Amino acid sequence: MIKKSFYIAIIAAVFLTSCVPQRKLEECQDKQKACESELAALKTSSQANEAKLKDLSDELAQNNKDLTGLRRDTNVLGTNYRILTVKYDKLNQLNDELMDKLNRQLTSSEKDNAKLSGDLQATQTQLLKKQDELNALSAQLNKQKQSLDSLSTQLQLREKRVNELEAVLKQKDQAAADLKKKLSDALYNFENKGLTITQKNGKIYVSMDESLLFASGKTAVEPKGIEALKNVAKVLDQNPDINIMVEGHTDDVPMHGNGDIKDNWDLSVMRATSVTKIILQSSPGIDPKRISAAGRGEFFPLDPAKTADARKKNRRTEIILTPKLDELLKVLGSN
Repeated sequence: MIKKSFYIAIIAAVFLTSCVPQRKLEECQDKQKACESELAALKTSSQANEAKLKDLSDELAQNNKDLTGLRRDTNVLGTNYRILTVKYDKLNQLNDELMDKLNRQLTSSEKDNAKLSGDLQATQTQLLKKQDELNALSAQLNKQKQSLDSLSTQLQLREKRVNELEAVLKQKDQAAADLKKKLSDALYNFENKGLTITQKNGKIYVSMDESLLFASGKTAVEPKGIEALKNVAKVLDQNPDINIMVEGHTDDVPMHGNGDIKDNWDLSVMRATSVTKIILQSSPGIDPKRISAAGRGEFFPLDPAKTADARKKNRRTEIILTPKLDELLKVLGSN
C-alpha cells in the first residue's frame, strides 16, 4: 500500500506539471485518501494494542489482590481447624474419663448406670458432630487450596505475558534510542541549525525547518537540505526494521496560488513527496514499502501563536521513524 502511495504521489506530481483531465485528478486524489485512511487505521491499531497491554496489567494487579484475599481466608480456616482439633481431643479425653468412670460404677445402682450411659451417649453424639464439622472444614480447606493453586497458576501465566510485553517494549525503546544516536552522529553538523532530533512515545522525530529544506513557497529541496537527507537515508538504509513517515507542515497563512500549488494542503503534500523521493534516490536499498508521505497543512502546529516566530516553527518537514512492532503484535496475539 505504501508503494501505491509512492506511485500515486508520482502521478500527482506529473499531473500538477501538465494538463490532465479532471477525472484522472479525482482518481489520484481518491487513491491518496485511501492511503491516508489506511495510515489512520494503523495508528488506531497501535493505540488499541497499547490499551490491551494496560488492561492485562490491570487484570494482573486484580488477580494479585484476589490471591492475597484467598491466602488470608485460608489462614483463618486453618486457625479454626486447629481450634476444633483441640476441642475434639478434649472430648476424646472426656470420653475416656467417662468410660473409666462407667467401668468403676458398673456395680452401682441402675439409676447411676443409666445416667452414665446417657452422658456417654451425649458425649459420643457430640464427638460425631465435631467429626462432621472437622470433615466439612477439611473439605473446604482442600477446595480453597485447589482454588489457590489454580489462581497461582493463572497469575504466573499472566505475569509471564506481561514480562514478555515489557521486554518487547523495552527492546523497541532501546532500538529507538540506538537509532536516535546514529542519526545524531550522522547529522551532527545540522543539529540546532534548522534540524532537531527527538525521541517520543517510542518514535524518533527528525524535524527540519523550512529554511533548511525549501525556499519560501517552493517544493524543490535546497542543496543543503539534500545533503542532510542523504545522511538520513544512509542511516535508514542500515536499519531495515524501521518504518518511515514523512510529514509536511505549513503555517496558517493562507495560500491562494494559481499554479500547481493551490493552498497549504498542496504545499505540505508536495514538500513531503519531494523529501521522500530524495531519501529513496539517495539509498536505493530502502524498500519503498517502508516509507509513506503525507501533508498536514497548517493543522498540526508546534506553536499556535499568531506570531512570526511561531509560524517559522510550524513551517517544517518531519521524518517520523518507528521500529516495527512485529514481536509486540505476536505476543498480543498469543493472549
